Amino acid sequence: MRSLAKLTGVLLLSWAGAIVPQAPPPPLPVSIPALTAFRMKAPDLPSITREAIPTKPFSVVGPRGALLGQQDGSYEAWIFPWKIFSDMRITAEMQDYPVPFDVNEHAAEIEVQPDSTTITYSHANFTIRQTMIAPKQGATSAGVLVFYRIQAVRPMKLTFTFHPDMQRMWPAQSDDVPAPEWVEDDGGRSGFYLLHLNFPDHAVAIAIPGAQAGIHAPYQERPHDWPLQFVLSFDPKTDSGKVFPLLLTFANTAQAADKAAMAQALVELNRSAAAIFASNERYYRGLLNTSTSIETPDASLNDAFTWAVASIDQLRVKTTPDLSEEALTAGFVSSGKAARPGFGWFFGRDALWSLYAIDSYGGFQTAKAEVEFLLARQRADGKIMHEWSQTANLVDWKALPYEYASADATELLQMAMNDYVRISGDTQFAAAHWEELLRAWQFETSHDSPDGIYNNLQGSGWVESWIPTVPHQEIYLAALDEQASAAFANLARATGHADVANEAAQRAARIGPVIEREYYLPESNAYAFSRNDDGSTDGTATIFPSVAWWDGDFGLKQAEPMFERWASSEFSTDWGTRLLSDKTAFYDPISYHQGSVWPLFNGWVSVAEYRAGHPLSGYAHLMQNADLTYAQDLGSVTELLSGEFYQVLGRSTAHQLWSSAMVISPILRGMFGLQWDEPRHELSVSPHLPADWNTASIKHVPFGNTPVDLTMRRDGQTLLIAASGPGAAGLHMTSQIAGAKEANGQLRVPLPAVEVYIGHKLPAFGAETHQMKVLAERYQTGSLELVLSAPAGTVQSLGVRVNGPGLHPRFENAKGGELSDGLGNFTVGFPAGNDGAHSAARYVNQTVRISW
Repeated sequence: MRSLAKLTGVLLLSWAGAIVPQAPPPPLPVSIPALTAFRMKAPDLPSITREAIPTKPFSVVGPRGALLGQQDGSYEAWIFPWKIFSDMRITAEMQDYPVPFDVNEHAAEIEVQPDSTTITYSHANFTIRQTMIAPKQGATSAGVLVFYRIQAVRPMKLTFTFHPDMQRMWPAQSDDVPAPEWVEDDGGRSGFYLLHLNFPDHAVAIAIPGAQAGIHAPYQERPHDWPLQFVLSFDPKTDSGKVFPLLLTFANTAQAADKAAMAQALVELNRSAAAIFASNERYYRGLLNTSTSIETPDASLNDAFTWAVASIDQLRVKTTPDLSEEALTAGFVSSGKAARPGFGWFFGRDALWSLYAIDSYGGFQTAKAEVEFLLARQRADGKIMHEWSQTANLVDWKALPYEYASADATELLQMAMNDYVRISGDTQFAAAHWEELLRAWQFETSHDSPDGIYNNLQGSGWVESWIPTVPHQEIYLAALDEQASAAFANLARATGHADVANEAAQRAARIGPVIEREYYLPESNAYAFSRNDDGSTDGTATIFPSVAWWDGDFGLKQAEPMFERWASSEFSTDWGTRLLSDKTAFYDPISYHQGSVWPLFNGWVSVAEYRAGHPLSGYAHLMQNADLTYAQDLGSVTELLSGEFYQVLGRSTAHQLWSSAMVISPILRGMFGLQWDEPRHELSVSPHLPADWNTASIKHVPFGNTPVDLTMRRDGQTLLIAASGPGAAGLHMTSQIAGAKEANGQLRVPLPAVEVYIGHKLPAFGAETHQMKVLAERYQTGSLELVLSAPAGTVQSLGVRVNGPGLHPRFENAKGGELSDGLGNFTVGFPAGNDGAHSAARYVNQTVRISW
């Protein structure tokens, strides 16, 4: 049987400014030897493997660079803040086989692990695996690496084609198209490209040992947009087991841009390739082994949680070329012909909303670094920044309208800092930044409307555009003002500022009643979207009131009708909640602010539903976010989707920070109901587990410096919760669930005699909303009433669990089936209506009563 020989190659990008030879440079050009193949898969890290879909994106992002592309394997390469090249593609010619191959057309499979992404190209004559990483750590400051592993029947000639860009990330200006120079090695057997710019201290060198230059137009040729090419000949008999690295190194000083220095940098990168790969694998293994994880009967949910941790951590990026600072970017997707990869910038409110997830999985160093990054850019009057470009230091950034464009980051900073302190117990960090916190508080409290609530006049609240005009004061900002005031009161109290703490607590206590009085609209049983100083309101029905439940200590008093509407098809699609009602006159399902679905909003609503007694709808929304982990840029959650059809918007940022964060927060703070108070050594646990789960556990729950493991087990009508691990000693567990008691080292949480559970599954791409919605669930003595909504004329199935011994539930407007070990199913029919229509677009309600 004919054996298949193997070829491997690696692409490495790095900052080469610091790689300067100490000894006199070697003669030019320098030959770079091939490497020996090494292991490129971590068997103990989570993995997602899917058929490659050419129209779907992938992202490989790290602190110094990114590879952003499509699942056909084409990609662009960044060494932040530079876009180095775009549209990397491969063609192949096989000996004695007169058909050339566009290798990218044969992309068959994509496999994603936290430390790497692999595209496999498959043809009857060859298999090529393209493995990509963005190193977190390593002996050098490598930006990205790509390994090509090739098996072939016959000798092949591979041509790697790419477009040299050398563009700084927008809005910094960039030079003209780079001028490539081919530098041959001794004997002309191979060499490297040197990309020059008019800026004398910036250059890039690219090499593949043994490869020849492809298209390289001479200076005399008329201007034309020629790509660059490496042509690599591979013979299975002689090249098996070798690693042919594609090396790319960036110089950001005139000294480093010298040819000798660039050549030496390529040599150093070649030597360190295997070590960098191994270091990256170790990093992610350490991150996931020490961060919070969950173990439930739903393996896909467990993995989605883990992927969210990794996805968030991947978005930590160095803010300056000297690598001295790191902060969270908002997200990435390929830039096409532009010079901005998705968002790619550092966003204040994006990071602050995400810190709740980071705090709750124990990412304390990331949280502290982010707060310090924001405080270092705090305006003199106390306002917290909104946006910071990766090239902000190269332009007159303050003259552009981005840095302080939003009003909410100032409130969110107080909330996020308080959350960090309550989980970590690190009051010293808050004390060290007291002056900045106080300035932020003074800014917030000095920009009020006449009603004494922070308003939009100092920047947008949430929406950046609205019909008919941008609002004066959104309920979003008003609800954050209440929670930020309470948060600042806690921070002031914890740092010994009692007078300021009392003042802030009084403000928080005053804001709630004002919101109820000024925003609640009795005629519609809803809360207004915004309010003007003249007392007029915008009654547009939105999901923004759900933000009032975010911190767990606030909430609106007359919101039950709103919760039922949020759960209904008026707001809820089968892939998430719309920002506003589809009955709104200006509803537009493909707009940014007037009808699309954001996983961020879905997370807000899910947490609010769990805290306000709507766990079935909360679970549906939670699982929509979690399931999106596997839908597009595998392992990450996208920015926004259509409000009408299950499909991502074309400009949606595929690897989005707060979208991944809204997998974690609804799980830990919603479904498991965790609330921390480490300074008092209290952990509140108020779980609403799906009724078909018998057990669940949370590993490494952060609690100061000593994490806690929680296990949950059903025992009849009681959920038993036990704590173990270093942080369990002296821990006091409490619960928001009535009747819960701590005894003998366990928290005993009462369960209803009968519970209901629902399934979850994202629809097919392109589908409209057609799944059943749970609008309300009301327990009374001896009964459970459910308000359900589904397409007219359909029959829907739900699960039922009987916890009470000897109980036989009776169903009204439903048909019950047989029970096995307390679990069973029942069906509900939904009337077709007077016209007999069975339209998925027309939902009808049905009330079901289960009694026992």
